[in-house]
Amino acid sequence: MSPQIHNSAFQACGIDMVYVAFHVRKGEVGKALEGVRSLGIRGLSVTIPHKVDILPYLDEIDTVSENVGSINTVVNEGDRLVGYSTDGPGALRALEAAGADAAGRNVLLLGSGGAARAVAFSLVASETPPELTILGIERDELGQLGSDLAEKTKVQPVTRRFSADVLVEAMAAAEIVIQATPIGMTPRVEETLIPSQLIRESQVIFDIVYTPLETRLLRDARAAGALTVVGLGMFVHQAAIQFELWTGQDAPIELMTETVRRALGEEQ
Repeated sequence: MSPQIHNSAFQACGIDMVYVAFHVRKGEVGKALEGVRSLGIRGLSVTIPHKVDILPYLDEIDTVSENVGSINTVVNEGDRLVGYSTDGPGALRALEAAGADAAGRNVLLLGSGGAARAVAFSLVASETPPELTILGIERDELGQLGSDLAEKTKVQPVTRRFSADVLVEAMAAAEIVIQATPIGMTPRVEETLIPSQLIRESQVIFDIVYTPLETRLLRDARAAGALTVVGLGMFVHQAAIQFELWTGQDAPIELMTETVRRALGEEQ
């Protein structure tokens, strides 16, 4: 959906740019960036399998992205290629847009993969970082994320292996819950990591999955009276940050949101 969301934004803002998709084979990202330099391409989105492989070919990487260990955005600044990760900042903007401020609050993060890393390092980059608990099932991955956060930031996170008992304890203390795994994604839309009885009205429940638009977890949270944040918000806001980096202009958030909603509605 990236070409749809960006091209609609460029057109609406009267910006003489076009966003197109290129297939770059594994191992050839360096050659692709030579083309970017030669052709004067303003920027790129970067997706799997290049988010890590691209790092040695960039001239600069922003601090949060360096900590995350991957990027999803490149900006060509006078032939200097600068890498950013907009996923984590996009998640923070989605929380803020929903009226949920994570600063100094008890945050429970479910997952320890790439998306969780991006969210975690963005969360703790503030001057008043949250109290952060991370639950995951991949022992080495979870341990690495915990040690990286402790070494590179002001936060000493609590990392625990996911289990039903551990989840009960963590949910009891959590003020903001961020679900950063593929659980509940189409086609397995009835799956959820969190039993509905563990959700409290006072909590914020954020699910980064955006297909379907409302996951079972978010339906359960809404029924419990909790404030819900949909994954669509993270997707739109990470794209909006890309737009702003490439153009220097404010992104048309409402238009971008409607473009994605329309595209997802047609798919579903």
